[in-house]
This record gives sequence, structure tokens and C-alpha cells, in this order.
Amino acid sequence: MSQEIWINLPVKDVERSTAFFNEIGFQAVSMGNERAKLAIGQTTILLFPDTVFEKFTGSKIADTSHSAEVIFSIGAKSREEVDTFIQKVEFAGGSIFGKPSETDGWMYGAGFADLDGHRWNLLYMDESKMPKR
Repeated sequence: MSQEIWINLPVKDVERSTAFFNEIGFQAVSMGNERAKLAIGQTTILLFPDTVFEKFTGSKIADTSHSAEVIFSIGAKSREEVDTFIQKVEFAGGSIFGKPSETDGWMYGAGFADLDGHRWNLLYMDESKMPKR
């Protein structure tokens, strides 16, 4: 069985979303006016217009202004990477729902929503400070 996973994500404007993700440092490439491919590490996320996504899935998309359907968590290499990344998100037009902060003395992260309200989390974990069991 293949071990590749492609995540399909509905967006209102593929071009605008592609530009946003490139601006914050991801690699997004257009695949025509119907979709774009977003690569984050070894994960591929395909961006589809809302109507194409609804036709493909046979159901309505979630209203991200009132609910969250998923949160994408991405590992960071340092606290500074979290801070720099969140600044890029703000500049590119994303919204921050969780300012950079520390949790439990060993995790540092922040949360943001992209242009379509999909939620993302960037997290640095200082394993040297992780509680031992």
C-alpha cells in the first residue's frame, strides 16, 4: 500500500491562496486555474476551488468563519522560527488566533488562519526540557 498522503483543501481563490502560501515561505505551484499544489516537507496539500471540492466530495464545505474542520500542525526548529513565520503570516494577510507563547515549559508555538479560515499551528518543542516519564 502506498504511504503517500495528499490532503485536499477547498479555497475561494486558488491564485490568491497560492500567492499567500508562497509569501509565508511554503512552496506552492499552480496546476492550472482548477488547483495548486502546496508542498510542506513530505506532505502534499492540493488546493481546489470550493465548487470543485464540493463536487469531488459530494458535500458542502465547512464554514470556517464559525467552525474549524481541522488544524494543520507544523514543526519548527526554534522559537525564532515561530516568531519570524508568524510575522510573515500577518504581513501576507493571514489572521493570528494564537500569539506566540510557551506551554508547559518546553513547547513554544502560535496559531494562524489562512485566507480561507483554515487553521494552522507552528510548534517548536525543546526536547531537552521535555518531562521524563
